[in-house]
Amino acid sequence: MSAFLYGVVLQWKLDFRNKGVLLTYYVVPLVFFVFMGGIFSSINPTAKDTLIQSMTVFGVTMGAILGAPTPLVELYGSEIKKAYKVGGMPLWVALINNFISAFVHLFIISIVIFFIAPLAFDAKIPVNLALYLLSLTIFIIVCLAVGTVLGLLIKSTSKLTMVSQFIFLPSIMLSGIMFPVNMLPKVLETVGMIFPARWGFKLMTSEVLDVRLLIPLVVIMFVSICISGYKLSKIGLE
Repeated sequence: MSAFLYGVVLQWKLDFRNKGVLLTYYVVPLVFFVFMGGIFSSINPTAKDTLIQSMTVFGVTMGAILGAPTPLVELYGSEIKKAYKVGGMPLWVALINNFISAFVHLFIISIVIFFIAPLAFDAKIPVNLALYLLSLTIFIIVCLAVGTVLGLLIKSTSKLTMVSQFIFLPSIMLSGIMFPVNMLPKVLETVGMIFPARWGFKLMTSEVLDVRLLIPLVVIMFVSICISGYKLSKIGLE
């Protein structure tokens, strides 16, 4: 158990040394928050009601889709994975270490936004804090499950950047954090339903726990876990 915790802490520290990962976990989300938070609250005063959730969805989605897969690609897409085999370490250990480390990073940036938004932009604090934190936790886990799939399926960081952007940008644009989804064409509104950002935003802005919002997130997470498990087993045979 101590070795496992050491691995998690080590991965967490390594993330801070990876400039690309650090940018997607903290720098870009905070810069976006500072600029867009002011713009949203100035243009549309009612945006303050969901500003915390909107900025959190952006930060979590960026970190999970653009940041979290990078260490996995660097490990499973290179000869480093052989060191795990030689040392008798299961390959899934690195995946779990990265998952937990990324979760901590994303939870931290979410809490930073939660505390700063009301002070800087007079954003409304969620009415049900317990439900908000539960929704946030579920959303982070689902997004990281998707990010893990990307980290296992793609073998080069250059390809990862392109594919991740292809998923990240529609996730944000079709999630409802920029403008109401009912303003979108019906086709795009439907496409947005396949991304966890749409459901995460709805779940975090809800004042009651709606199981109907949980079902899509659970389905996305289950599919992601199955794909990750299958791909990890194939990597182990290489």
